[in-house]
Amino acid sequence: MITPAGPSDAALLRELYDAAVAAVNPGPATEAALERHAPSGTRPLWIISLGKAAAPMAEAAARVARRTGRQLAGGLVVAPDLAPAPDAALPVVQGDHPEPGAASLAAAELLGQVAARVGSGDDVWVLLSGGTTSLIGAPRAGLSPAELKEVYARLLASGLDIGDMNRIRKRFTRWGGGKLAAALAPARILQLVVSDVIGDDLPSIGSGPCVPDPMTAADTRALLERTGLWTTLPASLRRVVEATEAGAEPETPKPGDAVFAAVQTSVISSNRLALEAAARRATELGLAPEIVSEPLAGEARSAGASVAATLRNYSQARQTQVRARPCVIWGGETTVTLGDAPGLGGRSQELALAAAQSLAGSEGMSLLAGGTDGRDGPTDAAGAIVDGTTWAKIAAAGRDPARHLAEHDAYPALAAAGALLQPGLTGTNVMDIVIGLA
Repeated sequence: MITPAGPSDAALLRELYDAAVAAVNPGPATEAALERHAPSGTRPLWIISLGKAAAPMAEAAARVARRTGRQLAGGLVVAPDLAPAPDAALPVVQGDHPEPGAASLAAAELLGQVAARVGSGDDVWVLLSGGTTSLIGAPRAGLSPAELKEVYARLLASGLDIGDMNRIRKRFTRWGGGKLAAALAPARILQLVVSDVIGDDLPSIGSGPCVPDPMTAADTRALLERTGLWTTLPASLRRVVEATEAGAEPETPKPGDAVFAAVQTSVISSNRLALEAAARRATELGLAPEIVSEPLAGEARSAGASVAATLRNYSQARQTQVRARPCVIWGGETTVTLGDAPGLGGRSQELALAAAQSLAGSEGMSLLAGGTDGRDGPTDAAGAIVDGTTWAKIAAAGRDPARHLAEHDAYPALAAAGALLQPGLTGTNVMDIVIGLA
């Protein structure tokens, strides 16, 4: 007889996830950072907030502006969902995610109109978070929206991590790779960043609209060739890379370029902060937390099997020791290489389903895998909570869990077991978190 993890384990995991997400709440982080870093004065102030955390970051910035007597000249908020405008001078518009569409094109055009109005003696607060690459996804001159969307779709299905995807995408977009900084120069820019990439690599976060692009066109071609994507791109995109290599098209702004002379950047929230918060809460609850130093990466299915194996090791060690219950915490971002006809799900759901397969029949172990943004892939779930009974529950519901896993169709399988994690959009995005109890 297998004993389910039960509400206590599921509730405990959810409490740790909530603690992690709360710790990287972008609103308080933005407010605190502006108090530390924002220069005072009477220069005209613009706020440009982009990404999944755009709304709460803009709200915090508007509060600071009012409190410090700064008059807003204007700005723009581009978010995945519409929200009330934090100030009459700050319109909120919706972009498309995870692939750009008509709303993204409109948002990118509005951003251009705002940038054109910024004066050389003005201040600009750029508030950046994950999702920006798609939310303001518009093609650079010479490319069509359909061609850019095809690139996004191919990259999302390729299994590349977010860093490599953005290293490629910014080459073909209107605002990535330092181009927003170039449009705003020589205004004074303070950029606050919520990181959604491993190592907080600034050129990769949101495709680096206000930081130098260290990648040359030759580097981009080499990456595309190494990953087998070069020959699959539309000919027009290959011509952009070749023309830039030949000097016929301009490169993206590089380190040392004058457009970055007045740009100051600070990372205010990251995956590591979320993991540490989960660990603190675990300690408060009497658990023995351990943060795994190696970030989650690679294929979600393999990662799921790996984290399940680690939980088994901790469980076995616990049997021979008198100690608090182990709580193992991972952070990072896996990938899913899709086939020709993928089902519905996301990387956290696929990781959880793979872990459920490895844990099937076991007792005393449970696991949560979830995106900190509250949305995993094109679904309403952040991920899932699984244990040794989940695999059997899926089968008992009349579904073949192995087929769902093979077809990247984790969502309906996990839904059948009542295992989905559905916190709703959190307003932040610092990659994924996996928490295991052994």
